[in-house]
Amino acid sequence: MTSTESERIFTKSFVLLFASSLFVSMVMYALVSSMTSYALTIGATVTVAGLISGINMFGGLFSRFYSGNGLERHRWRNFALFFMVIDLIASASYLLTDNLILLVIFRFIQGFAAAASSNALLTIVTAIIPKKHYSEAFGYFMLSTTLAVGLGPFLENAIFNHFNYSGCFIAVCISSVIGIILFLLVDSSEYEIEKPANTNNDEYTGIERFIELSAIPISVFISFLGLGYIALLSFHKLYAVEVNLTGAFSWFFVIYSIVLLMLRPIAGKIQDKGGDKIVCYIGIIAQTIGLFLIVFAPSNITVIICAVCTALGFGTLSSAGTSIITRSIPPNRRSYGLATFFVFCNTTTGFGPALIGSFVTESTGFTLIFLIAAIVSLLALPLCVYALRHVGKASDS
Repeated sequence: MTSTESERIFTKSFVLLFASSLFVSMVMYALVSSMTSYALTIGATVTVAGLISGINMFGGLFSRFYSGNGLERHRWRNFALFFMVIDLIASASYLLTDNLILLVIFRFIQGFAAAASSNALLTIVTAIIPKKHYSEAFGYFMLSTTLAVGLGPFLENAIFNHFNYSGCFIAVCISSVIGIILFLLVDSSEYEIEKPANTNNDEYTGIERFIELSAIPISVFISFLGLGYIALLSFHKLYAVEVNLTGAFSWFFVIYSIVLLMLRPIAGKIQDKGGDKIVCYIGIIAQTIGLFLIVFAPSNITVIICAVCTALGFGTLSSAGTSIITRSIPPNRRSYGLATFFVFCNTTTGFGPALIGSFVTESTGFTLIFLIAAIVSLLALPLCVYALRHVGKASDS
């Protein structure tokens, strides 16, 4: 491979892995939007339907603890393929059962498999993207998930209108199969996926056999921003009714996704050339301002500003954070670093809504949720300062 080729972002392997990640991720987001209502049609209570919809998040959380160690012990390609197939089998199982207990089990298994395969794909990508454009390339790759967030539910709704739940489950199976085929087309000769000959992971004991301790500071400050995002995702409809802005908030995540599609590659270039601080500090301050605006001055304009600011914040920094972690730790510990990052993100996603929702009373309304989210986002700033200093020392040593 020539030096010019080694600096290219959009190689054949990168494009195939991007497309594979897109189709596999669409399965998860399509099912999230349909599983609750499906569970209700087969006799679940609202509480049980919520459990069935969200249990995959906890499967993903358990998977993150296993993935780092599993990727160390097995070839990345085999590991990814195995769990992509398990994901497919779980999707197919929904066509064959209307038993609520089995549905909970299959959802948990699918969450575990989806998180494991996602971790593997990200680990493989770290081996093929050019180091000169590391953050930019990571930003492009993470757009596969951004697109899946929008396309998954959109296509699921369109298919459901014509073919009901069976059509949706067949569609996600097809999406899984396409993702697997695209992954199999990746030419592994273009890059080295073997672990370094002298890996020292056997010297790690205790918790370090599952997570990367040096990745915790970055993971924590990104999780603080994630709490602001999950507050918006979980409670924006209720808050919109409270402040009479349902029309504006209905466009919130459309604007968020469009802005994020434009921002991530630009932020990656800035991060590669100007360093991590400028991207991280701007992102944190922007999200904090956006949340404070919809708390103290809710209007059509501030809702749009908040959507843009949230894309600048958690939307951009979730990609920047993975870039910082994988760039700053040894190659043989990257899978552990990614696992650590997603343990914190999954925990925030799983428990965050219940935690901040518990503060709401009839007198406070849902405004308090976004005030808490704004304060937590601001608290991410000193954590970020510490985390980036920690990364700097780690990479210098």
